[in-house]
Amino acid sequence: MTFSGTIEPSPVEALPDILMRIVSELHDVAYLIERIEPQLLEIGGADILHSPDSMKIMQGIDLAVQKTRGLAEFIDTITGEIPQSWAVDVATALSLVKLAEMQKALGGATRHGHSQPLSKAAGDFDFF
Repeated sequence: MTFSGTIEPSPVEALPDILMRIVSELHDVAYLIERIEPQLLEIGGADILHSPDSMKIMQGIDLAVQKTRGLAEFIDTITGEIPQSWAVDVATALSLVKLAEMQKALGGATRHGHSQPLSKAAGDFDFF
């Protein structure tokens, strides 16, 4: 194995192109989450809707779909304002994501900035 001394540049992509791929992935995730509800109804039957815990799960599924689609629409909207000339070094960006995941795994996995405490039930909310 020899080293030629040349380093290949990291792949650079236009930020709007990357964001639109994320939008597409978010729409796919929303579709997959949405498909869970009919499967649960098929497995558990109509009686599943009479259980408060089951209703919380169904509401949580609906909320996950709404949030995912909302994020996709938000990113889609702001992407139209971003010049095509803005570029992102994809390799560096992915390295930072992997580093953040490693830090979370090693540091006790505290979730800063989470919009809803994990102890709350789906659909619960607070007034200010």
